[in-house]
Amino acid sequence: MDIAIIGGGPAGLSAAEAAAVAGASVTVFDSKPSCGRKLLVAGKGGLNLTKIEPSEVFATRYTGGSQPSGMWESLIRGFDHAAFKQWAATLGIETFTASTGRVYPRGLKAAPLLRRWLSRLRESGVCFKMRRRLVEIQIRASGFDLTFEADGRETREHAHCVVLGMGGGSWPETGSDGGWVDALRRAGIEIARLAPANCGWEIAWPPAFLAACEGKPLKNIVVSTGGLAVPGELLISSYGLEGGAIYRLGALLREQARPSIAIDLKPHSTAEQLVAKLPVARSDLLSEARSSWRLSDAAFALLSLCVGGAPASADAMARFCKNCQLQLSDPRPLREAISSAGGVVWSQLDENLMFKAIPGLFAAGEMIDWEAPTGGYLIHGCIAMGRRAGAAAANWISSVGETRAEDTAAE
Repeated sequence: MDIAIIGGGPAGLSAAEAAAVAGASVTVFDSKPSCGRKLLVAGKGGLNLTKIEPSEVFATRYTGGSQPSGMWESLIRGFDHAAFKQWAATLGIETFTASTGRVYPRGLKAAPLLRRWLSRLRESGVCFKMRRRLVEIQIRASGFDLTFEADGRETREHAHCVVLGMGGGSWPETGSDGGWVDALRRAGIEIARLAPANCGWEIAWPPAFLAACEGKPLKNIVVSTGGLAVPGELLISSYGLEGGAIYRLGALLREQARPSIAIDLKPHSTAEQLVAKLPVARSDLLSEARSSWRLSDAAFALLSLCVGGAPASADAMARFCKNCQLQLSDPRPLREAISSAGGVVWSQLDENLMFKAIPGLFAAGEMIDWEAPTGGYLIHGCIAMGRRAGAAAANWISSVGETRAEDTAAE
């Protein structure tokens, strides 16, 4: 084969598509019986493909590692939200844009898109070999020797060029289990430790609070840490907090020796306005605040927890409502996270996502050291990277072939 794509997720499939369109002979390998399993899981709640934002704004959502300046701006310009929607349309998938700017397939499901995508790849000549887990990658003068574990035995393949798209370390049941880390390190590739991203955080809730609030949401709040404030929602869970607002703060929280957040339960009112809403005669300040400030059950319980034995003045109550401090312990385990941070270190890759020290070897998707919030950024980023790596791999194969032909003619 010309190009081996290792990993059948969005990054790997988009790399296969770009390489096949350029005329390369492509084979996709995956450790699971079928491709796109993480994509299918992501689509259970409505497949968020991308988000309508200016490309320069969209690109700022990608953080982590020592990313080269301008890398994400270049990737998103090469495949922006308009191009994404057009690509889906070529598969016969109609999309719509929600009021939030998020773009979804009309049926909200991933299965139709994945089914049509795989069908088109097969029609274009892409070969698929499933139940192949990468064990070893060896660099040869003629390309790469790949050792896979398949049904309890080892098989070997040879490819002139390889694109790695094996995902991060979250949702291991889909095949994205980080099992590739050791094989790549043995090949001399530097890997930053995989860490949970877009995940819940643990808090030691008092039993009485948990009994009253487990499973209840905190809506229309602002959560902040390290100078970053994020509006959104949280869900009180048995182990702590879940939700988009805390997901966005994950990178900052991981850097803190004692991670903590502040919650503004009433972000649209100042402390002074909250005090003014309280009645002059106050028999029970907490109860009056609950009614006057229209606090939900969960918000009232959290405010009560934060106030604790503090002096019950109206000013103090308003300050707690605007700045409810919570001490966190740890992020939830990597296997539970929506995505992961860490992976292949950026300094090893060029602008086409090829390893600088290993010509012909490329990487794409979540296995590189970056992270992004939920809301369409993860899938969009993986597909944009896959397209870049697949097209570059095909170009590299073509240029190497021309060089070999010239050398043969000269001899």
